[in-house]
Amino acid sequence: MTLSFLRKPLTAAALAVVLIAPAAHAADGGRWVGTWSASPQPTWAPGFILPNGAPTELREQTLRQVARVSVGGSRVRIELSNAYGDRPITIGAAHIARSAGGAGIESGSDRALSFGGQASVTILPGAPALSDPVELEVAALGEVAVSLYLPQATPLDSFHWEGRQDAYLVAGNRVADANLAQGQVLQTRPYLSGIIVDAPRPTRSVIALGDSITDGAGSTANRNQRWPDLLAARLAPRDVAVLNAGISGGQLLNDGMGVSALARFERDVLGRKADAAIVLLGINDIAWPGSSFEPRREAMSAERLIAGYRQLIARARTQSLRIVGATLTPFEGALEGSPIHGYYHRDKDRVRQAVNEWIRSSGEFDAVVDFDAVVRDPRHPTRFLPAYDSGDHLHPGDAGYRAMAAAVDEALLFGR
Repeated sequence: MTLSFLRKPLTAAALAVVLIAPAAHAADGGRWVGTWSASPQPTWAPGFILPNGAPTELREQTLRQVARVSVGGSRVRIELSNAYGDRPITIGAAHIARSAGGAGIESGSDRALSFGGQASVTILPGAPALSDPVELEVAALGEVAVSLYLPQATPLDSFHWEGRQDAYLVAGNRVADANLAQGQVLQTRPYLSGIIVDAPRPTRSVIALGDSITDGAGSTANRNQRWPDLLAARLAPRDVAVLNAGISGGQLLNDGMGVSALARFERDVLGRKADAAIVLLGINDIAWPGSSFEPRREAMSAERLIAGYRQLIARARTQSLRIVGATLTPFEGALEGSPIHGYYHRDKDRVRQAVNEWIRSSGEFDAVVDFDAVVRDPRHPTRFLPAYDSGDHLHPGDAGYRAMAAAVDEALLFGR
């Protein structure tokens, strides 16, 4: 299978991320930190083995998305992305409010957003856009609702597929409406890629770079049960933000349902100026070749994956970013009974085991979190412990994600 939707070359703008330019940060006087993120992916055409679940075009519609932040603050801004678009997109109006649950917003909390002082913004192909700061008290682990009005016919080329959170799409400009409950419900995240707060105290941050296991596949929707969410719940009281840079179908070396981690590391990790990153990637690099996803791709070797990890480690060290390696979780029986065939094979598992041994013993990562040991069945270690299995034998369920989050502590992340 050729994933032609990923073959467009990435421009410098596509890999850029606009967060906090040092000069603007100094002039503004704030302590701006990322508190939530969703890594952009290109949408794909019908015919791919998984549907993208998103409309192909938005026109004269309002989209409301709900996100739970990690750390809080007294002012907030949002980041939008046109990373994979081939034409400019115009956001006619954007609002942010505290969520009241579902499609509703808390009374009195609605704020209009501006971009360079203007109520609308046109985002160039491959580029992000950062809103101006707006006064809004956002509590740690609080939910916000971001509403975007798309006035023109706008192809949806950039989104985040595995939303695990209902979003609401309605006709007309309704960004200020108290409730959009009658809208079409989506579980993808078009355009919204980040939320940034003016934190009241010095704050550290962690980025989880991964695939669908980091993206939360198999967790309960609308409950924030991904392992980075659960880690955020533990660390937010200690002024530590946790950002999720997982992409379902993501790979370390190859393009999958998003560009490779090697290609997006600058945008999704280094550009966010975090203190630490946790890398949980490689299972799709191993399992996709010879499966329904990519039946003709050559088998992956442990040596090639290790070379890719070493690239991430080297690039992290140039930015004084502490990088934590996570072992790959079991996958025997993965996706059996689904339309996806050939994902697991014993030879593939031997590669996973070799990679895990290197992660544990090489000493090349700054620290290691052994997710494999946490979630595997001691009596059948190539499989998930049944209590931690979502049922597809590839992704944890809520209990498994809780166990993974519990295995990550502050000392492992920051070395003290």
